[in-house]
Amino acid sequence: MDALINASEQELLEVNEVGPRIAESIAQFSREPRNRELIKQLREAGLRFTGKKKERGTKLAGKTFVLTGTLPHYSRDEAKKMIEDAGGKVTGSVSKKTDYVVAGADAGSKLDKAKELGVKVIDEKGMAELLQ
Repeated sequence: MDALINASEQELLEVNEVGPRIAESIAQFSREPRNRELIKQLREAGLRFTGKKKERGTKLAGKTFVLTGTLPHYSRDEAKKMIEDAGGKVTGSVSKKTDYVVAGADAGSKLDKAKELGVKVIDEKGMAELLQ
């Protein structure tokens, strides 16, 4: 908790899935004396702000994925979790920095963009093979 309330907006932006609005909101919350006092009171009441850091795999470390269309066996949330648990990153739009587009049925403009940019397109089976 201390690291969170003392982090700068720039440091917060480096956290996976924290964008400018969330970083600004957390920083604003942390600057408020009444919020710092509340955290202090919660500590004094016995609340512990600790937890175990989730260990992530490294099989897909440094790889960026975009999911598009309907996958036959996984929801998007399930596929995203699998990729992130293996160390990969899932974004919502295709760019030159995208390593793989996982395309299911009825894939639309993201698939077109991937082909235009020369991004590797795989299906659910290809994703599963990368995860093994």
